[in-house]
Amino acid sequence: MTAEPSGTDKAWMRRAIDLSRLCPPSETAFSVGAIIVNAAGNEIANGYSRETDPHVHAEESALAKLAPDDVRLGAATIYSTLEPCAKRSSRPRTCTELILAAGIPRVVIAWREPDLFVTDVDGVEILRTDGVSVVELSRLSRCVREVNAHLPGIAG
Repeated sequence: MTAEPSGTDKAWMRRAIDLSRLCPPSETAFSVGAIIVNAAGNEIANGYSRETDPHVHAEESALAKLAPDDVRLGAATIYSTLEPCAKRSSRPRTCTELILAAGIPRVVIAWREPDLFVTDVDGVEILRTDGVSVVELSRLSRCVREVNAHLPGIAG
């Protein structure tokens, strides 16, 4: 399901981009920020890549700060600067699986994951197939690429 951005989506994504700048640098992983916002429009959790350990992803970090059965998740939006992962070797569950398990109905991203570390990335398609509304703010993808310009082949 494709959805249109709301008036506040750009502001939340800019905040997620700011979080991505907090990521410890890595030559083998993207720097990503994520924010979970409840139905009332309030931030309830946030996270960024490598926030708590070298392998934690931004969405995983934000979700870990909430109880898995937190009722607010059923009407929340998660803002992630990069498409949630659908393939992963460092953890048993991908970020796409974690989002689906949490019951988050809306995901907003700025940039689809390029085929740099993982090929045939399909996080957006998996989420949409499972009924999640996915909004792409591609106009902000340049900002996300700038944060990740330290990686080979990524131009800001």
